[in-house]
Amino acid sequence: MRSGGASQSRLVLNLVSLAAGVSLWWLAGVAGLAEPTLLPPPQEVFHTLARMVGDASLFRHMGITLGRVLAGFFVAVGIALPIGVAMALSRTVRDLLEPLVELLRPIPPLAAIPLAVLWFGIGELTKVLLIALAAFFPIVVNTIAGFSAVHAIHVQAAQSLGASRWQILWFVVARAALPDLVVGLRLGLGLSFLQLVAAELIASSSGLGWLIWDARFHFMGDQILVGMIGIGVLGYGLNRLALALERRMVRWQPLGEAVGIGA
Repeated sequence: MRSGGASQSRLVLNLVSLAAGVSLWWLAGVAGLAEPTLLPPPQEVFHTLARMVGDASLFRHMGITLGRVLAGFFVAVGIALPIGVAMALSRTVRDLLEPLVELLRPIPPLAAIPLAVLWFGIGELTKVLLIALAAFFPIVVNTIAGFSAVHAIHVQAAQSLGASRWQILWFVVARAALPDLVVGLRLGLGLSFLQLVAAELIASSSGLGWLIWDARFHFMGDQILVGMIGIGVLGYGLNRLALALERRMVRWQPLGEAVGIGA
């Protein structure tokens, strides 16, 4: 009962927050604080949203964007996870790769766009690789942190029980690293969306990033906001999916609850 009540309370607070945001947006237009051509009122944006949902054009752009984000994200996972595990478990590999990782990590992925176009052209491969680059480093860093933070006493306890090296790696080290690993995956997924708009500017004619950029040239603020809403919905949905996966994979650790005093 208490869990159900807490869920209802969170839902009410979420709805109140959304309603307050829309109300402030509407009041800004009514009070003349925002130019309608630059920040269209909510009713105009919702009308455009309904039109694009009705003709399915919004879903088409969302589907293309989602495909690119997931493709880039899984490419990053396929490369970053093995590298992160190898760097955490082998001092030699870490000494070999850490300078390169730490040198490249501070460079914004946007800076790689000119080279990506020169090397791979302006096709889908370039967009996917740019998104993968944005997701790569948080996954690597959190994988190293997770696999390096395993307490030696846990490994010694497994050894005393006769566990083999691979059993210790899988059942002790990997499981202990899961919380950091999942956080890295969520961070990588979030950064994939940050890189998305830039990636879709490269000779693209579809996707939410292109929709926003094209609307800019025609001063269509309502369409820009619809594209932003579409990205927000996709990001929110994928984050909720990642949270559900995290709860399933890390069942022994309480997740998502704020620590309060007197609550």
